[in-house]
Amino acid sequence: MIGRRETGGQSVGNGPVEEMWEADRASAALGIELVDKGAGSATCRMTVTGAMVNGHGTAHGGYVFLLADTAFACACNSHGPVTVAAGADITFVSPAWEGDELRAVAQERTRYGRSGLYDVTVLRGEREIVAEFRGRSRTATPSRTAGEAA
Repeated sequence: MIGRRETGGQSVGNGPVEEMWEADRASAALGIELVDKGAGSATCRMTVTGAMVNGHGTAHGGYVFLLADTAFACACNSHGPVTVAAGADITFVSPAWEGDELRAVAQERTRYGRSGLYDVTVLRGEREIVAEFRGRSRTATPSRTAGEAA
């Protein structure tokens, strides 16, 4: 795994993904792990906990979306500079259950100018698809970064 949370406080590298990852409190709070990254790609995993289960006894779609969105963020920020979501959608294919380990595999499809297109497949096990996510990215302008007021 990559980054401070998985290495007992020691940072691995200092690239754009690692910097973003170390500051990502939402993913840390949910136990999401960044297990692989590359140029335009990333894989994250999360175990569905009891707190993530909805009234139907399945993983709430918002948590599945959040896992996919986290992998998307890592993939689209792999090139540097700061890149944010311009939009995303998800199609739920099969339910996930408490105790399931889910893996989100993000892959860049194209980048053009300040925009990009990424597909993320959320899997249970090696092949069972839980959801398909498509994210559209936009590179932030230099005058606007995460810590600045709108």
